[in-house]
Amino acid sequence: MTHADTTRSTATYPTSADVLAPPRPAIRDLPPRDVIVALQEGFADFQAKPSHLFFLALFYPLFGLVLGLAVFSDAGLSLVFPLVAGFALVGPVAAIPLYESSRRLETGEDCAWIECLDALRRPGVTSIVLIAILLGVLFVLWLAAAQTIWAATWGGPAPAAPFAFLGEALTTPRGWALIVVGHAVGFVFAALAFAIGVVSLPMLVDRDVGAGVALATSFAAVRRNPKSMALWAAIVAGLLVLGSIPLLVGLVVVMPVLGHATWRIYRRAVDRDSVARTPARG
Repeated sequence: MTHADTTRSTATYPTSADVLAPPRPAIRDLPPRDVIVALQEGFADFQAKPSHLFFLALFYPLFGLVLGLAVFSDAGLSLVFPLVAGFALVGPVAAIPLYESSRRLETGEDCAWIECLDALRRPGVTSIVLIAILLGVLFVLWLAAAQTIWAATWGGPAPAAPFAFLGEALTTPRGWALIVVGHAVGFVFAALAFAIGVVSLPMLVDRDVGAGVALATSFAAVRRNPKSMALWAAIVAGLLVLGSIPLLVGLVVVMPVLGHATWRIYRRAVDRDSVARTPARG
């Protein structure tokens, strides 16, 4: 065998899998302390570029919808909590302009609000739309699951008065079943939505890598840093609950801060300049 034959036999060539699967950016370690720092940076971004009026315009129609369903719908109160809780599933989509705002603040670019909508005019917008649709499907499935849980545990219409419903939910076996099962199933939906959106959407605002790579990177970041991501998810859930208590008004500040902080989580968890190493093929 000649030297050329030996060289040819030991050379490696791209496989179909290499061509079909673009390289995924490398994931960094994310210590829990970095999560707190990211939240502080997100609040600083909000102070530098206040967006409460934008979210005020977003949440008051939502509040009107929820209130209308509670008062006028036959489903009544059975839909209120699923709608409010389920909005967190699609919240990352509403935060896309905030990711662009934080990106511009980070690079020193002009960040007028009209320019922050440029994130929706980039080549990666198709991938953003695909992930938004995926989160929207999760939202619809959650509403369907919530109605199924209601029928299986409560088995009838809710009391017309909200406080009567709350009292019965907290003091009766069917109320306890509704709360326990509803929260357990809701946790599964929330965890899946979190893993999908925590990195993928900020990443697609940052660069066009395709929906598949963005999703794979998001799941990899959660797997690599389970404790820190669990801490971030708990912070998100806690702040969303606190912001929802005063008739959703607190969300006009909570949501922008969380959106900016999510960008900071992405920047700390994903290495822009390197790709994940794959095992060498023999």
